[in-house]
Amino acid sequence: MSEILELISNQFQQQSLLELAAVLLALAYVWLAAKQIIWCWPCAFVSTSIFTYLFWEVSLPFHTLLNVYYIGMAVYGWWQWNKPQQRDIQVITWPYSRHISAIASLVVVSVILAQLANSIFDANYLYLDAFITVFSVFTTVLVAHKVRENWLYWIVINSISVYLYLAKDLYLTALLTVLYFGFAVYGYVNWGKTQQTPTKLAEN
Repeated sequence: MSEILELISNQFQQQSLLELAAVLLALAYVWLAAKQIIWCWPCAFVSTSIFTYLFWEVSLPFHTLLNVYYIGMAVYGWWQWNKPQQRDIQVITWPYSRHISAIASLVVVSVILAQLANSIFDANYLYLDAFITVFSVFTTVLVAHKVRENWLYWIVINSISVYLYLAKDLYLTALLTVLYFGFAVYGYVNWGKTQQTPTKLAEN
């Protein structure tokens, strides 16, 4: 444990101001999102732009594409939350059957993508990379539409991501993801305070 903490400390000291800015903005994004504050999206835009470069440097192709997607979703999320008719959009929830169908489909897509990428990229942890990416793409859409269960997905995604980042020696990013886990729990509780009765995704 002490060795891991020492590695995190050493890596933190070696980080560029650019990466530190990405980490701080990423934390700001998830905190503001949990508070349902629209400025979470500009924070996400800048942070994910930086992480797109960082993940490419450590050979995580799906994570690189994921962050390119996040850049677009930051723009979409800002637009979605800022539409006049949606500024007061309430938190909603999905029925269990809809989540089960979504999860089954996403697992299949993850496996197919990993198998296809295996013949293109010479990289480790492709299946984990694909799983995290596919589920993160889906979950970000849930955030944009204020579906409360998005935070439960993030709890699982972040737990798996910590392992992947440690395996890639990205200790600072792993630490950030641990903090994400805590914010996900907070977000689920906080969004529940304004949750509507169970319904399908709002038509917007």
